[in-house]
Amino acid sequence: MTVTRFDSDKAPEPVGLYPHARRVGNLLFLSGVGPRKRGSKDIPGVTLDDDGNIVSYDIETQCRSVFDNVRYILEAAGSSWERLVDVTVFLTNMKADFATYNRVYAEYFKDNQPCRTTVEISSLPTQIAIELKCIATIEDE
Repeated sequence: MTVTRFDSDKAPEPVGLYPHARRVGNLLFLSGVGPRKRGSKDIPGVTLDDDGNIVSYDIETQCRSVFDNVRYILEAAGSSWERLVDVTVFLTNMKADFATYNRVYAEYFKDNQPCRTTVEISSLPTQIAIELKCIATIEDE
């Protein structure tokens, strides 16, 4: 079985040693995807103080940016938004952010409704409030 690595030139650079996605058979596994923009350490919707602590953040802006980044990776690998079959969402503040995230999610996933799990975690590797881990199908080689 062939395993292929994919990296998008539109999605943000990984913060560690991993690809944006790997294909195994007809499945595409995406690494965790956050809201950063490519070529920048700035996080859409986040204001930091001089010490790098979060002063404020806009979860809706972060959600939209994450969904765009997932789409970039899917397209770079030859898959698409409509081929997503499983999404795991990590939120750092379920109580404050779930309603907004769920509303924005419903906009993006109204036509394709993959399986979904949403979990709260205490932190993520950078000052982000949301990260997605996705699995999609991809055409046979």
